Amino acid sequence: MSFSIEGKTAIVTGAANGVGLAIARHFANKGANVMLADMDEPKLVKECGDTSDESTLRYFAGDLRERLTMANLISATLDAFDRVDILVNGSRQLLTTDPLDLEDDSVEQLLSQNLTTAYRMSQLAARRMIKQAEDQAEGQVGAIINLSSIAARRTHPDLLGYSVSCAALDQMTRSMAVALAPHRIRVNAVAFGSVMSASLADSLKENRDYRSEIEHHTPLGRIAAPGELAEAVQFLASDGAGFVTGQVMTVDGGRTLLDPAAAPAH
Repeated sequence: MSFSIEGKTAIVTGAANGVGLAIARHFANKGANVMLADMDEPKLVKECGDTSDESTLRYFAGDLRERLTMANLISATLDAFDRVDILVNGSRQLLTTDPLDLEDDSVEQLLSQNLTTAYRMSQLAARRMIKQAEDQAEGQVGAIINLSSIAARRTHPDLLGYSVSCAALDQMTRSMAVALAPHRIRVNAVAFGSVMSASLADSLKENRDYRSEIEHHTPLGRIAAPGELAEAVQFLASDGAGFVTGQVMTVDGGRTLLDPAAAPAH
């Protein structure tokens, strides 16, 4: 069974930098048509370069917390590539939470960004996948991959909102996998540990001891490169994972095999 995604069309949200950008670049290198979506239009323009009719990379800038913006993203992808085969929900936000601060709205913000946006995008993409496969008698119709975190399974009070949003995303993954299975759409997630995302890179700049702490609590002893996560996402998007759905694949260098209560969880 092939792990190829050549010729497929993928939407990758949160694709202006870090993990999302790595996935989009990886997919393009593997022969997929890729629509990069993010709020950071200047960065998208810089990363996409040539977006002529022959290009396999296009970009869409907008706030995906807005339903109209999501619908416009689907329309832009259809205009560019005529179909949607893969959705990678990589638009994520990480904020700290003060559990005793009544003015702290981080939980609401993170649920909106990390959960609701992924849910609404999945609905729209799934409806399109079903429509374009009306005459397709067998085989995979589409694949949805959500980017989650091992924070969903760990307890760190400062990351309360982030952990809750990731745990909810994992459950959404399982529920939508069952709901969409009759339509031959697979839904999975990748829960990662310490990957050199934009937010982690910023944290390492602020705290030089943070890297050694993360490495100490990771059995493989290092921080993953974004491209390593992209490989896992490609597998879940490919026909080679045709009997895999409702799974939360852990890519964390062994972090969750250990249980230090105060270890950082992203």
